[in-house]
Amino acid sequence: MPEAPPPPPLGGVLETCLYVAEMARARAFYEDVLGLAPMFSDERLTAYPVGGRSALLLFLRGSTTATVHLPGGTIPPHDGAGPAHCALAVAAADLPGWEARLAAMGVAVEGRTRWARGSTSLYFRDPDGHLLELATPGLWPIY
Repeated sequence: MPEAPPPPPLGGVLETCLYVAEMARARAFYEDVLGLAPMFSDERLTAYPVGGRSALLLFLRGSTTATVHLPGGTIPPHDGAGPAHCALAVAAADLPGWEARLAAMGVAVEGRTRWARGSTSLYFRDPDGHLLELATPGLWPIY
């Protein structure tokens, strides 16, 4: 096998997908609890901008199992089942405000971790059982 050239650099994670059972219920949670505003939505997808450089995509479970044909090309099938995990970056000074908001919205914090580098993470679930994390700087060497 010939030697492959080194990979070009990656610019970041652009999209993270979660698959949901009921789009209206999921949208209510992400918009009401997290304050996200959709940049695109239809019957199978809602896309939220997060942090100015990435997107959180909510797909209706089972709606992406066939190739999507668009004027510019195709999107191969994908789907997921079971609870997934997604961490969202928050400023350390904002963590108490998030904790208060989650409590006021009736969202139970399932876990809290203080990491060795000084970061703190709060864990809670969306209506589909996905584990969401709010993480302050210091969690990883890159954050």
